[in-house]
Amino acid sequence: MHGGASGIGTTAIQMARAFGARMFATAGNDEKCAACERLGAERAVNYKTDDFVAAFLSSTGAGGVDVILDMVGAPYFNRNIDLLAQEGRLLQIAVLHGAKAEIDLVRLLRQRLTITGSTLRSRTVEEKGAIASAVEKTVWPLVEAGKIRPIVYATFPLKQAAEAHRLMESGSHIGKIVLTV
Repeated sequence: MHGGASGIGTTAIQMARAFGARMFATAGNDEKCAACERLGAERAVNYKTDDFVAAFLSSTGAGGVDVILDMVGAPYFNRNIDLLAQEGRLLQIAVLHGAKAEIDLVRLLRQRLTITGSTLRSRTVEEKGAIASAVEKTVWPLVEAGKIRPIVYATFPLKQAAEAHRLMESGSHIGKIVLTV
């Protein structure tokens, strides 16, 4: 999970662990890495000071990882390919730092990789409803049992949305920033 200390990242770490998966994460400082590990990441790497590919290959005995959830985009694309195990899957959910990357298609073929993207914005109401139903069935019981909990860093009234956005852009938070109405 890239961005392990983000709102999506903190939830993904908890979900993966609740379903029994080994979880690794990247984050932008040592405090955020420690938070990822407290949430269940087996190992978290500060991407500003360490090479996450080398670290996670070491943690997996050079076998690589099965799934990568990435919101960074282009700068991580080929590094993600380097990190994927045979038949690994890269799920691109955002492109915060670039949308265009180049790939060696022979590696894609040789490793039998799957690269996919996903966003909710462009989905139909019916698709979003089906996703919500699946989450209610498979994830919500884990929330009710306390195995997954929202990590809320700060709460702002709606009239302070600009301040909340500045905090989000600073990247200093761990978890979600919530606006109240």
